[in-house]
Amino acid sequence: MKKYNFYAGPAILPDAVLQEAAKAIHDFDGMGLSLLEISHRSPNFTKVMEEALSLSKELLGASDDFAAMFLTGGASSQFYMAAMNLLNRSDTASYINTGTWSSKAIKEAHLFGKIVEAASSKEDGYRFIPKELNIPKESVFLHYTSNNTIFGTQFHQLPETDIPLIGDMSSDIFSRPVELDKHGLIYAGAQKNMGPAGTTLVLVRKDLLGRIKQTLPTMLDYNTHIQKSSMFNTPPVYAVYVSLLTMRWVAQLGGVEEMAKRNARKAQLLYQEIDANPLFEGYAYKEDRSLMNVTFTIADAGLEEDFVSTCTENGIIGIKGHRSVGGFRASIYNAMPYEGVEKLVEVMQDFTKRNG
Repeated sequence: MKKYNFYAGPAILPDAVLQEAAKAIHDFDGMGLSLLEISHRSPNFTKVMEEALSLSKELLGASDDFAAMFLTGGASSQFYMAAMNLLNRSDTASYINTGTWSSKAIKEAHLFGKIVEAASSKEDGYRFIPKELNIPKESVFLHYTSNNTIFGTQFHQLPETDIPLIGDMSSDIFSRPVELDKHGLIYAGAQKNMGPAGTTLVLVRKDLLGRIKQTLPTMLDYNTHIQKSSMFNTPPVYAVYVSLLTMRWVAQLGGVEEMAKRNARKAQLLYQEIDANPLFEGYAYKEDRSLMNVTFTIADAGLEEDFVSTCTENGIIGIKGHRSVGGFRASIYNAMPYEGVEKLVEVMQDFTKRNG
């Protein structure tokens, strides 16, 4: 039976990427050695890192004003690294609170400057994206989380501001075009839409660095990693390599513009069924629904386990919602084929016929 991976992260990867990545375990680049055992300083891996850095910028349309890095520690490390590298203690920064991850980013940023919540959707269970912002004029940047995996909301328009945006794009990186010129920094943990767990992509506008007064630990200074092309210490070689394979796959299919079309088509199919099916109901406000993580509930909570079991029996894996929301979550990242969403819709319809 064909299985469809709807997990939110670590998440689905393209079949072609998995096949190529598997080969590298046994024989990388014709070396007769595994990628897992060669030196990261070898020419064979150095060219992987160089291409990964270059291709990430190319796919996102980044100019030479931006530097790219592959770091470790996940997006959670960027919650403090971004603030640490961009804020003086006396500086003010604004944050939009749209869920669990932005809340954690706010908590960490408080260690490095004056942090203001410009807006929040917490009181309504993070079901929407705030539109009205209260940004102090002295703010040096505005941080937002572009897509919220747990609650199923997504920014479909950028926040309106003249100051640099800092974007946590962990769960929708490479899924659509990005207005990078409005950003000072973006970051994305690989394991949701780019590659396996273990590395994080960071793009930062170089002119924003070097302005802080405090001395940073060497490993936490962006300039350290920019100057050493993400090879100051041993990088997560396999995670970077598989991320490169995924980026090549995106490029071969037509880039982020083509991904946006495919993702919109998948999401439309699934949301159409949720809205038409009397047994299910969407969690997020319609205008702010995520194209990556579709969250929904069931009218009879007593049927939740039965529906998850039915999905599993039909090859639909990872559909259970996050514990803080309940219900269900279908993560339909770039690598999810249209047929996977069709299968989920079919199961929903059959389940409703039997239980509606």
